[in-house]
Amino acid sequence: MDVKTILRTKGREVTTIRPHASVARAAELLRQRNIGAVVVVDDADTVQGILSERDIVHAVSAQGAAALEQRVAELMTRRLHSCRLDDSITDLMARMTKERIRHLPVLQDGRLCGIVSIGDVVKNRLEEIEFEAGQLREYVTTAG
Repeated sequence: MDVKTILRTKGREVTTIRPHASVARAAELLRQRNIGAVVVVDDADTVQGILSERDIVHAVSAQGAAALEQRVAELMTRRLHSCRLDDSITDLMARMTKERIRHLPVLQDGRLCGIVSIGDVVKNRLEEIEFEAGQLREYVTTAG
């Protein structure tokens, strides 16, 4: 299984925000869409970074409510971890665990074409396991 498989089911919609937007606006988007991160893109839709719930919580903890008045560019993670459509689910699990990240933007030819969360990866893996278990049950009942 690969990233393309997840996006086929999940879809390729990605919530984005501009670097000059306020962190309060980003937090509102996260709440409205019930998501954990927004991808930060410039006016040419080039990926600049990612802003997650974790980034916002750390800033609010350190700076209080004033953090919400900052610009997204000030808090976003610039060192972006991303993946490709042909990356395997196993590779994603390992990278997400090693890097302690929960969201990977999907890039194809340098352009944003989706996002995969740890929840998407776990859901996909559970579906694989359930399918394999069903196949084994069917094999055992028809072979016996």
